[in-house]
Amino acid sequence: MEWVDQKVLVTGGASFIGSHLVDALINRGALVRVVDDLSSGCDENIKSHIEAGRVEFIKGDLKDSTVADTAVKGMSVVFHLAADHGGRGYVDLHQTSCASNLRLDNIVFNTCARNKVDKVVFASSGCVYPNHLQNDPKETLYLTEDMVGPPYDADHLYGWAKLMGELTLKAHYQERGLKSASCRYFTVYGPRGVENHAVIAMIARSFLDQNPFEVWGNGEQIRNWTYIDDIVSGTILAAEKINDATAINLGTMERIRVLDAVEEIMRYTGKRFEVKLLEEMPTGPMNRVADNSLAVKLLGWQPKTMFMDGLHKTIDWYYATHDKSEVQSYFTRMLTER
Repeated sequence: MEWVDQKVLVTGGASFIGSHLVDALINRGALVRVVDDLSSGCDENIKSHIEAGRVEFIKGDLKDSTVADTAVKGMSVVFHLAADHGGRGYVDLHQTSCASNLRLDNIVFNTCARNKVDKVVFASSGCVYPNHLQNDPKETLYLTEDMVGPPYDADHLYGWAKLMGELTLKAHYQERGLKSASCRYFTVYGPRGVENHAVIAMIARSFLDQNPFEVWGNGEQIRNWTYIDDIVSGTILAAEKINDATAINLGTMERIRVLDAVEEIMRYTGKRFEVKLLEEMPTGPMNRVADNSLAVKLLGWQPKTMFMDGLHKTIDWYYATHDKSEVQSYFTRMLTER
C-alpha cells in the first residue's frame, strides 16, 4: 500500500496511541483526518499538525451517526481507535461506559461499509482472550490468536465489546466484502501515556515520591507491556498486508512481573520506597502475554523496543514533561477514570 496522498481517517486520533499513529501516517505522506470527542484524548497531542494544515480535525462523538458520516466520507482507510476505555481500574469499575463501545463500533463499521472505504483497521485488545486461561502466573503461557473461540470468556464488558467488534468486522468482510484487520494490543505504554495505565501510574508514584509505593494486587501479575512505536508500526503493517478481517497479536512476548517493573523504576530513578500491596484493588488476569508468531509470519513485524529500554525512555519523558503539583492534583482520580 502506498501512503502518499492516501486519504486516511484515524478515529480517536488525539489519544495516546492515536496521536502516535497520526504522526507515523503523516511521516509517510498520508492525508489525515482525525475525529475525536476529546473525552480522553488531548488536542495538544496533534496541535502542531492541525496548525500546519497536515491534519483535518473534527471534534465529535461517533455514536452520532451524522458525525460518523461526516468523518468517514471520502476516506480510503479508516483506523478505528476511538473507544470508551481506560486502565484496569476503569475497565473494572465502569462496565456500562465500556459497553457503549458496542454501539460505537457498529455505527463506525456500518458507515465504512456504506461509504465503500477500502480498508478498516480495528484497535482490538488482549482483553478478548478467555479469562480462565490466564489464572496462573507460574505457567509459561503465550496467547495465540486461535485461543479466542467458543466458549468465549472475554475480560469484562470492555473485552466483550472488542471481541464483538472483531466478529462484526469478520461478518462485514464475509457478507459485504469490507476489507479489514483487527490488531490485538497488549498493554501499550510510552510517551503521551496517562496515569490510568499501569506503567505510567507506577512511574507517577515514583515521580511523586509515594512512600509506601502502592501496587495493586499481589505484584505477581505477569504482563506483556508493548512500546508505542512497535504498536504503531504493527498497526500500519496490518493495514498494508491483511484484508480478510484476521485478528493479530501485537505484543513483545516478554514476561514481566509487576514487582520487577516496580523494582526497575526505583533503580532507574535512584529512589527506594517501601512497597505496599493492595490486594483488594482491581488487578485483571494474572498471566497475560501474547504470542506474536502470527504477526511475524503475516506482517514481518517484530517489536524493536524491549521493555526495560522502553521503560527508561518513558521515565525520562515523564520526568521531563510533568509538574509534581499538577500530577498530585489529579493522580488518585486518574487511577480509576479516563
